[in-house]
Amino acid sequence: MVVKIPAIGAWFRLEWGLGMVTWLPTMAGWIGTASYLAAYLLLSIGKLKADRPLYHILNVAGAAGLVYNAIALKDLPNVIVNIAWAIIAFFALGAIGRKK
Repeated sequence: MVVKIPAIGAWFRLEWGLGMVTWLPTMAGWIGTASYLAAYLLLSIGKLKADRPLYHILNVAGAAGLVYNAIALKDLPNVIVNIAWAIIAFFALGAIGRKK
C-alpha cells in the first residue's frame, strides 16, 4: 500500500511492507542534507569556524543521515564518501578536544 502525503507531493511516500516504513531513510537523507548545507553556509558566511565543534558535529550528523539513506538505496559510492566524511569530522573533533 502506498500513501502519498499531499502537502509534500512526490518527495515522500509511505510504503508499508513487512511492518517497515521506508520514508525513514528519505527523512534521514533530507536531514543529513540540511545538516551539511547548514554547516557549509554558516562556515561560508563567517558564523561558524572550522575549529569549533559545532561545525564537525553538523558534518557527522549529515554523514549519518546520508549514510543511512544511501544504505537503504544500496548506493555504495555515497555510503563510502559519507563514512569517510564522518571519520574526518570525528578526527577533527578529537583534535579540537585535545587542544583544550
